[in-house]
Amino acid sequence: MLKKCLSIILVLFFPVFSVLAQPISGIWHGKMGNSKIELKLIRKGDSLIGTSYYYDSKTKYRRYSVKGYFDDKNNDVIWWDDSLIEQEGAQHFIGTGAGNDALLAIADFNCPGEGIMKLDGKTSLKNDEKKERKELHLMKGNNAAFFPDEWDFLIENYAYGVSHPEMMDSIEQFAFQTGEVQEKKIPATPTSVNDRPQAAISQRSTIQSEPLPNVPLFIPSAKQTNEERFKSRRKILQNVILVKGDSIELRFYDNAEIDGDSIAVFLNGKILKEHILLSDQAYTLKIAVQSLQADNELVMVAENLGTIPPNTSLMVALVDDKRYEAHLESSEGSSALVRLVKP
Repeated sequence: MLKKCLSIILVLFFPVFSVLAQPISGIWHGKMGNSKIELKLIRKGDSLIGTSYYYDSKTKYRRYSVKGYFDDKNNDVIWWDDSLIEQEGAQHFIGTGAGNDALLAIADFNCPGEGIMKLDGKTSLKNDEKKERKELHLMKGNNAAFFPDEWDFLIENYAYGVSHPEMMDSIEQFAFQTGEVQEKKIPATPTSVNDRPQAAISQRSTIQSEPLPNVPLFIPSAKQTNEERFKSRRKILQNVILVKGDSIELRFYDNAEIDGDSIAVFLNGKILKEHILLSDQAYTLKIAVQSLQADNELVMVAENLGTIPPNTSLMVALVDDKRYEAHLESSEGSSALVRLVKP
């Protein structure tokens, strides 16, 4: 009976403990660079989801869906604007400059006083090659200027969302499918390094016990080198990974049917490895963290599209005893970009 009572107490109070353990979830206000922002964040495991409003007023703003992650051991927070959802009166918007300028943020979560929570760090344009970083300073509050939207229920009833993850998944799916511009990507979610690439396993469950299909090896065309492909193609940011420790291990797989996809990998504009034929067996590269810059571009360039376009791959990154997955897609017009950032 005592055990039963304790079990009931734990079930009843688990949501309360979850709220106390998840102070990053909520509404944040402040400035990122020259932009005023209202940021709504929800913690989902180690990942962060939500939305950002860059605004001059309630009738003049630009709104993005947000993805990222939180390392509560070091209080490192990283997030980025994933897709533009809507803009209102923002054709000549002052806050973020001309165009749909999505931002990337790297911040430290800190509590300088009782009831005061802050995010302080740096921000830059998500796809800015110059990587010019500006200050960001946000403070957690209770009231939303932009209300209502699909995230308000989860913010107000976070404990309920933790207890009902299927509801959180449903709201996330709905929110990220809203708007004209949507590029559905899966965030880099840290898990145990002992886990196997579940996405790759599930998609290859019918061929795991079979030998690799007899596909012809790709022979690079003499008309265009990988350097030329790298320079001429648009680079689309897929994920951002915070790198620590001594080294980072990268494992590449074909993320769909094994059809002869081949890639070249560039690090900061220089070829790291080319003619990598993707399969259900990992192709592994290791990079010394000490050799990296503060902000690095890892670009996957499609050498071919296989027999079933586009060129798709799963990259597993092992960093400082954590595992991240990034689902990448490249074509003849674009390349997949992952940013490796030192805190």
